[in-house]
This record gives sequence, C-alpha cells and structure tokens, in this order.
Amino acid sequence: MQPTHAEVARTLAAGHLPATAHIACRPGPQPVRHVTDAQGRVLLLSPRDGALAAALRPAPDTDDTALVLDIPDVPPVAGAPSLGRIWVAGWAALLTGDEARQAALDYADTDPAADLLDVGTTQVIHRMDVAEVRYERNGVLVDVDPDEYAEASPDPLHTMEFDLIADLADHHVDEMAGYVRRRLGPAARPGDEPRVVRLDRYGFLVRIGARLARLSFPRPVADRHDLAHLLHPVLCNRCVQNTPGSSSVR
Repeated sequence: MQPTHAEVARTLAAGHLPATAHIACRPGPQPVRHVTDAQGRVLLLSPRDGALAAALRPAPDTDDTALVLDIPDVPPVAGAPSLGRIWVAGWAALLTGDEARQAALDYADTDPAADLLDVGTTQVIHRMDVAEVRYERNGVLVDVDPDEYAEASPDPLHTMEFDLIADLADHHVDEMAGYVRRRLGPAARPGDEPRVVRLDRYGFLVRIGARLARLSFPRPVADRHDLAHLLHPVLCNRCVQNTPGSSSVR
C-alpha cells in the first residue's frame, strides 16, 4: 500500500511546508502563509496592508483573483527521497464578517497562529477555491482530479515524521535493522545497515546502501498512538512475533 496522488497532494498542501504564490498579472512569485481546510480549499493569511493582500486585490468588476500555489516537499532527513511538489490553481477571494471568522477557526485547526486574533483588523484571510491540482515527482507530472483531492485526507504522521524517524534512529536501531532484514529475507545483503528515511500512514521507506525498500503496514495508521501500538511487537525486545505486512525493494 502507498499513498495515492490525491493523498500526497493533500499532505503537501496541508500548510506545514513553505509555499509561493504565482498571481495572475502580478510580479512574483510571493511567499505565502497558508493552510487547507477540511475540503482542501486554501486559506491565505496575510497583513491587510501587505504585498500579498495588494496582489490579490481583484480587478474591477470581479470578486476573485487567479493564482497558482507552488508547494515542494522538504524531506525530513538526509538521504530521504522527496515526495515531489504540487501546483494548486484556483481563484482567491477576500473573506469578511462571519466567513472570515469561520476561516480563522479553520486555519487554527492546522496552525493556531497568534495573529489569527487580528483577522478583521490588521490581518486578512483569502480563500482559494481549487480548480486544478498537478503533482510532479521524479520528472513525471500528473493531473490530480480536484474532487479526489478534496475527498482525500492529509497524512496524519507527516507533521511528526522527523521526530518519529529520529526516535527510531536514537533508540531502536537494532530492533528496526533486525525487523527489516527479516521482512526482506534474501533481498537483504550482508553488511547492509537499514535506515528508516520516510514514514507515512501506509508504511516505512528504508534506505539499504544505495537501495530503497518499502515496508507496508497491514493497515493504514490513524495517528501516533496507533503507530506505537502497531510497532510494539517490532520494538519490544521481549516480543518475538513480527508485525505482518508486505515489502518491496527498488
């Protein structure tokens, strides 16, 4: 099992990675602060008198402004492959009144920034309705259906991926190495030192020398607690049973 293109797009767009905006008929690109709400719509937080708010001011006789958000992945550790990057295109409109207040609450679900309290005074929120999503990885560009993107959910482990990998590297090297070798069987070569370099709800990506191995969980993980429960048989020295799943090497 691996994340779908729509799931990767929702994960990258969630609001935890740096993003830049290319705004129609404006110089740029411009760095932006953003999150996505439950429907995958982009919320942009910026100073009322700032450059972004000025660039997003619609042309006469229009209510919104076309833009493209560019969001590249940032691998959590050295030697980890990138998930790629996404471009999210659509139209952004300034929110006011109750809509702005609700958007501020939605924004806080992902990023409880202190200046959300200033929305309506010194800060503004624009909401971008998504019309097109494109995903690129390793030179391959694919279109993601906007409806599939909206229905997908961000990976629940993405924001803690670095911490989880660091914990495995600091405290569970031997247990993980033994687990990986058992799972790979003959594909594991003598002298190779397995190292977890990526982690998502579906499994691990492990670097073994110049190769990468994908180790899948028996089911998608719901959260950090669920992951700890699933990995307990692997990381507990007194346990002898292996967590079931599948593996592939490339």
